[in-house]
Amino acid sequence: MNNKKILVTGGCGYIGSHTIVDLIEHGFEVISADNLSTGSLRMLEGVEQITGKKIKNYNVDLSKMDYTEAIFIDNPDMVGIIHFAAFKSVPESVAEPLAYYENNLRSLINLLQCAQRFGVFHFVFSSSCSVYGNTTALPVSESTPMSEAQSPYGRTKQMGELICRDVASVWPEGNIALLRYFNPVGAHPSAHIGELQEKPENLVPVITQTAIGKRDQMVVHGNDYKTRDGSCVRDYVHVMDSANAHTRALEYMLEADDEDNCITLNLGTGNGVTVLEMIKAFEQVSGQKLNYRIGDRRPGDVEAVYANNDKAKEVLGWEPKYDLNAMMDTAWRWEQAITKETASLVGTDEVSRLN
Repeated sequence: MNNKKILVTGGCGYIGSHTIVDLIEHGFEVISADNLSTGSLRMLEGVEQITGKKIKNYNVDLSKMDYTEAIFIDNPDMVGIIHFAAFKSVPESVAEPLAYYENNLRSLINLLQCAQRFGVFHFVFSSSCSVYGNTTALPVSESTPMSEAQSPYGRTKQMGELICRDVASVWPEGNIALLRYFNPVGAHPSAHIGELQEKPENLVPVITQTAIGKRDQMVVHGNDYKTRDGSCVRDYVHVMDSANAHTRALEYMLEADDEDNCITLNLGTGNGVTVLEMIKAFEQVSGQKLNYRIGDRRPGDVEAVYANNDKAKEVLGWEPKYDLNAMMDTAWRWEQAITKETASLVGTDEVSRLN
């Protein structure tokens, strides 16, 4: 297939921008849709520095059908969609559940309706390991039953998967991949793009911001879980490994001729790492001593979850390449780069582009 134009929603965000880089490096043409509620055009500037390609972004709210439809009308040659755009804060979803249901589900429904109507047959849905809830079966495989989600955010991912499955059952010419992320971390090795959040809730940027002095101290949310050191266990995967899985999923669907037009895949390393172990790994890589304290458990957090990734290896030929040291090294170099860049822009109008 000569035409390989892909719509990446949430392309100005963390995983979206890294996936755009990987797509371009594998011969795809990419457009982005991101209303910049949490993303930044700074990420697309970084993509251009890495790839030499300028990416067009549609600054639209995908929960509004008219705006969503306009993208499809403007790009009749699209062949695939990777849908990242969603609210993703667990604590915020607990506080504002209706906002999460409205945004995350409505945008998905609009995109699927347009994909059917305009004949865009390949769709990748950004799901999450949160769909497994507080499961006791570890490592989790794609056949592990979903447990009760621990947050409205997690429930939107469970519901999103069910919506995709129902659509696939009546869309024989379409293909859908449900990619369940574990915990993407790190940054592009060039340090031109990375995780850009002023007040992050994800562990690794909290660590790097504390190390560089943007935060006086970080809090470990609980040390009384039934884990080896009492802190939560997660499966951390480098963001470029995660990005590559999306490219491979699209390539697989573009050539697939099997009967199963809705596949589910875990994207994790298969290794569970505790929060305290992550802190120690960062300290070893960076040479920085981290100032942290133990705090209360955080609402919505699950105790432990890590992946069985055999299916992604088998179906996509995907294998994580970056180890924990590389995750921490690239995250730290990105933090240093963006802090230096911010300092150089203080007092200029340009500083707003980083927000």
